[in-house]
Amino acid sequence: MTAPVRVLVVDDDPLVRAALAMVLGGADDLVLVGEAADGAEVPAAVARTGPDVVLMDIRMPRTDGLTATEQLTQQRDAPEVIVLTTFDADDQVLRALRAGASGFLLKDTPPATIVDAVRRVAAGEPMLSPTVTRRLMAHVATAEPAASGPDRRTLARARLDLLSDREREVALAIGRGLSNAQIGSELYLSVATVKAHVSRLLVKLELTNRVQIALLTHDADLV
Repeated sequence: MTAPVRVLVVDDDPLVRAALAMVLGGADDLVLVGEAADGAEVPAAVARTGPDVVLMDIRMPRTDGLTATEQLTQQRDAPEVIVLTTFDADDQVLRALRAGASGFLLKDTPPATIVDAVRRVAAGEPMLSPTVTRRLMAHVATAEPAASGPDRRTLARARLDLLSDREREVALAIGRGLSNAQIGSELYLSVATVKAHVSRLLVKLELTNRVQIALLTHDADLV
């Protein structure tokens, strides 16, 4: 049997932590291994509980989720991070995604969607739907004006030029928010081959997850 996905919840609001614990407790393949009330507690909590996925509140009083995410994703074999926010695609969420978070969820997200997001991120799949990806990318241009400027665009395209034609096609598909299965169907590739391409993309582009690939294709103004 496959081991359950281990989840750490980080939020300064005890009611939110309790609600997330109930949501996770309703899924047989997920297990809540710990809780933390502030970003400053994250390193010790991760070391103690060994989570696969961290649900990280973006706004906390002492050490915010952005700082905690940046510190966490720099560690070797770091868990995946999903940031939690009450605001859709705000500046801090974008910064967290660039720092290495695997995606974001609004705190009023339906329980079933939260469970699905944790499962998908743990499996290496994108948790941003095409609709959310398009909305997020549209917000990037407003929230980060430099993203559409010539310098960032030139640098992003130079990095994408390191890719083979097929890797580039996969990168652009990721930028559109497609899953591995959808990319395979569109490009006539097996899911295993798509996963291999994604792994090579992360190495070549020196990125930590596919959300950062999507942001890079946006910076290059190719999606």
